[in-house]
Amino acid sequence: MSASPPNGFLPYGRQCIDDDDIKAVSESLRGDYLTTGPKVAELEEILCQKTDAKHSVILNNGTTALHLACLAAGLKEGDVAIVPTVTFLATANGARYCGADVVFADVDPDTGLMTAETLQAALKEANGKAKAVLPVHLAGQCVDLESVKEIADRNNLKIITDTCHALGSEYSVNGKWQMAGSCAIEDLATFSFHPVKTIAMGEGGAITTNDNEVATRLKRLRHHGMQARPDIAPWVYEMPELGYNYREPDILCALGISQMKKLDKFLERRAELVALYNKHIAKLAPHALPPKIISKGKVGWHLYAARINFDALGTTRKAVMDKLKERGIGTQVHYIPVHTQQYYTGLYGKKVLEGAKTYYERTLSLPLFPTMKDEDVLYVVEQLEECLKA
Repeated sequence: MSASPPNGFLPYGRQCIDDDDIKAVSESLRGDYLTTGPKVAELEEILCQKTDAKHSVILNNGTTALHLACLAAGLKEGDVAIVPTVTFLATANGARYCGADVVFADVDPDTGLMTAETLQAALKEANGKAKAVLPVHLAGQCVDLESVKEIADRNNLKIITDTCHALGSEYSVNGKWQMAGSCAIEDLATFSFHPVKTIAMGEGGAITTNDNEVATRLKRLRHHGMQARPDIAPWVYEMPELGYNYREPDILCALGISQMKKLDKFLERRAELVALYNKHIAKLAPHALPPKIISKGKVGWHLYAARINFDALGTTRKAVMDKLKERGIGTQVHYIPVHTQQYYTGLYGKKVLEGAKTYYERTLSLPLFPTMKDEDVLYVVEQLEECLKA
């Protein structure tokens, strides 16, 4: 008979919505604004406080954040963006929406993160056309942005971080810790507030920047490219460039504001769960290992990606995932290397990136969300051990 989790089915990720979140949305529904209103600016201010960035621009999802960040960085047809291949599709697609080409960088086989070495190799392939690099802070761990900055400065690259996994994480600058998204190094940082992320808005995203002009332009671009001209007449507006309808409604921002108040609590609990996982999964070595932790700063854990050598264990990842699902445990794979997708092989042909191949073949995301109990983690590890037996 299959085992059952003590507290019900465990998905790999789950939003944590409480009565205060529901109350916040309900109050917003009774207010004057259903679409963009004062809650947007309120959430933007809170995000600035959480990241230490000068400006934030709330958008309707993380993908549109990547798109507008690439536009703001000046990416266009004929340019190249360097993107690590272990990421979600949207990181690369954001550059393609602007007409730019993508050169995929390899990653460290143990962390899935872009490195200085893999960035250098990708730049060589870009043949002088690279205009931006999009480091991805994967699962909560930050890329070494100091090394990226050194290379970017030499090659006149804009830095757009995909920070969708790393709200609340830190990276080092000259020995001091900076918040991911602070733009202490990066020109622009993008965020996602999808339900499985650290805070949930249903759908939502954001960009942070310290550039006044860029922030003004981003707010115009999210609203059809329009700018009001009350100096001419109350109803007059102009559209100096093509924009988009990437606005976020007040209803969802009300949820985001409520969730942001619990960010520190969410991060603390995620860190406790990761520590518990690490302690118990270490017992499954050498063929099953915890994530390789390289950051000495605070990590806002989004995923718990164990490293498992399925071949050495005489099994397959699919078989293990199927067995775990039968036992009430949901898992996922983050991510299929983007350079292997049909769209991109059609554009650029097939190539092998060894670090990404190794990382992809071994990674498996186990349940991680703040309402998990300690006993849930113990159950997951116990069942994983059973399911890894050939």
